[in-house]
Amino acid sequence: MALATKTIIMRTHNRLYKEVISFENLILAWQKARKGKTKKTYVLKFEEELFFNLMTLHYELKYKTYKPRELITFILRDPKTRVISKSDFRDRVIHHAIINIIEPIFNKSFIHDSCANQLGKGNLFGLKRFDNFTKKVSKNGLISKNKFRDNNYITGFCLKADIKHYFEEVDHFTLLNIIQRKMTDKEVIRLIKEILNNNAFNSGGGAKARKECLLGI
Repeated sequence: MALATKTIIMRTHNRLYKEVISFENLILAWQKARKGKTKKTYVLKFEEELFFNLMTLHYELKYKTYKPRELITFILRDPKTRVISKSDFRDRVIHHAIINIIEPIFNKSFIHDSCANQLGKGNLFGLKRFDNFTKKVSKNGLISKNKFRDNNYITGFCLKADIKHYFEEVDHFTLLNIIQRKMTDKEVIRLIKEILNNNAFNSGGGAKARKECLLGI
């Protein structure tokens, strides 16, 4: 899992906010946010006045007037039914701006086999690591050919699991405590809180909001 960590000496980081809100970082964040979505209407609209929109974000962050826009909630069936809440594109630029700065800080604490959203650790990396552990469990593949009759046949177990409604129900207090072990920059923490509080279910009635969305109300 992406949240699995190894034991390391904790170091706090401050004075990160200026890096987050720098115009250069916002340009990089915009480039990442638009990747694979260059023909989307909301991206094209944002880019009609690109310089103005990025400068607006910069000044909102600088003078602490930035507020995330309301989330867009919709139903996705692929094939199971899921309720998805999507941030406005300008807010996604901010998300990337934060990640650009804090990701290197947290990546160092993840275990080597953490693959979720890790640069250079996609499906192929995960498959190779799984194959490596399979060989390790079976003593490098040296198993009996007659596996159904040999009591010494070496087997292993693989657990596939998911945390139901994780992103909607993760405890924000606990999450922020984990973040603050690494960072002491109060302005970055404040900005992260702003984003976390902009939650369609936490701020809109939780189960009620989910039910209304599913019923199409």
